[in-house]
Amino acid sequence: MSEEKIIEAERLKREKDGLDVRADIYRYATDGFDTIDSGDFMRFKWWGVYQQRPNEGHFMMRIKVPGGRLNNEQFRAIISLTTEYGRGFSDITTRQTIQLHWLEIQQFPDIFARLEATGLTSAGACGDIARNVTASPAAGFDPDELVDTRPVTDAIQEFFHLNKNFSDLPRKYKIAVEGSSIQSTVPQINDASLVAYRRQSDGVVGYHFFVGGGLSLQPHIAKQLDIFVPADQIEKIVDVQRAISECYRDASQLRKKRTRARLKYLMAEWGPEKFTEEVRKKLDWSPDPAAPGFEFSDETFRDHVGIHAQKQDGLYWIGLCILAGRWTDAQMNVVADVAQKYGSGEIRLTNIQNCLIPDIAEANLEPAKAELAAAGFAWEVPTIRRGAQSCTGIEFCNLALTETKLRIKDVISHLEMVTPEPYERGIKINMNGCPNSCAQHHVGDIGLQGCMATMGDGSKVEAFDIHVGGDLGKDATFTKAIHRKVPAHLVKYALENVIKNFQETRENQERFAHWAHRHTNEELDAILGVETIVGAPDLPARAAVEAVPA
Repeated sequence: MSEEKIIEAERLKREKDGLDVRADIYRYATDGFDTIDSGDFMRFKWWGVYQQRPNEGHFMMRIKVPGGRLNNEQFRAIISLTTEYGRGFSDITTRQTIQLHWLEIQQFPDIFARLEATGLTSAGACGDIARNVTASPAAGFDPDELVDTRPVTDAIQEFFHLNKNFSDLPRKYKIAVEGSSIQSTVPQINDASLVAYRRQSDGVVGYHFFVGGGLSLQPHIAKQLDIFVPADQIEKIVDVQRAISECYRDASQLRKKRTRARLKYLMAEWGPEKFTEEVRKKLDWSPDPAAPGFEFSDETFRDHVGIHAQKQDGLYWIGLCILAGRWTDAQMNVVADVAQKYGSGEIRLTNIQNCLIPDIAEANLEPAKAELAAAGFAWEVPTIRRGAQSCTGIEFCNLALTETKLRIKDVISHLEMVTPEPYERGIKINMNGCPNSCAQHHVGDIGLQGCMATMGDGSKVEAFDIHVGGDLGKDATFTKAIHRKVPAHLVKYALENVIKNFQETRENQERFAHWAHRHTNEELDAILGVETIVGAPDLPARAAVEAVPA
């Protein structure tokens, strides 16, 4: 993005707070799409609204779902909007929100009213503001959780909601609250994360604070502040989060270049010691230092898929695997019905684009499973499906270069036939339609970054840069790009080759990331066995029918 455009973005925010555009949305709903001021298209994001590709009158909208928790009334309100305005489908995002498509400007007053009637909002779902607060999706019923994150999640959401002290941040601001031992909110790559820990000295459970994680073009792992706050001191926890946010908000150097405006660059400039010092200066009380002994989880699966016993005796949750996060309104209605009929009515969304239905008595598991299976849902799936994620892609996103939703399904279906259980930790494949990493391709075992490739005859085709070796936990690593611009229709064969080679050559049960990083890029490139020149001789024979793009 050019310097001129960067200055323009800051100018637009100074002229009018993004939260104030709501009145204009109501006016445009009456006056029509053609009357929308160009600057207000940017400000619409503060209410979760983006122009939808190809920018000819339709919008996509994200609905905030703090911690991924929806009661039945809220979920049914979203379903009704999906049916009436969203052409019968919606997407679960990697921040536990719901995204609708095909919306028109005149519909937004009704959409806002119906969401707010159930306690939902889209305020802050996009824009340079605190985004949806993600949290452990099984909070409150996870038998292994250290603490129920719901009180803190709600307090942070309430603090930032419509708070104009924090509605003009340098860029987007992503917060995670983690109370589970498996750390499913991937706190290492959020701007600011609260991670529960049991202090060894006295057994007190509290939160550590991590700052400066993020992906996109330059991925960073969050750094720990020297602060620990007991989990029951909610006001103080929010106060620390306020101080962190003020450090970000007031860092004027981050506003000079849009591509370097995320909180991770401030942490890189200051380091964790100075950042801790600056946060403490903004508090009128003195928090405890960080507790020694903390380590990030190396848990194999963080997706909550399957049938699991809750901490409440006799109750279970069903974790549905929803590949790419897309479901129809008919499927959503089945989930709502099953949750209401056999559970407490609640639905939980995960940041791996899945859905949980909690509070199902053991006697009701079989009828619940039967109704879900009849609607096309699955919960006992190959591990390679459990770990797959994708972004919105070129179908609707103005930044994307490639299609993703259908393509990830094709890739996974192929790999399930040839390598259904790649190894005990699964293989996590993250597909992005551009470099922005909404589907977090830097931390997948295999990351796919959309691009365009020029073929030998000069034609352009959709393609992917193939990255391997991402991992989170104690030995977090980012993927490395080993092959650029593989035509999209050949990607599945390249992944088949690399997975099979891994299975044959891994040493001493090593993890995929370790295996990938002990090979050179040249070795991995050879293992992939594909070139940008279509029809490379080392492709599987069955790829020949796809050697020429349609």
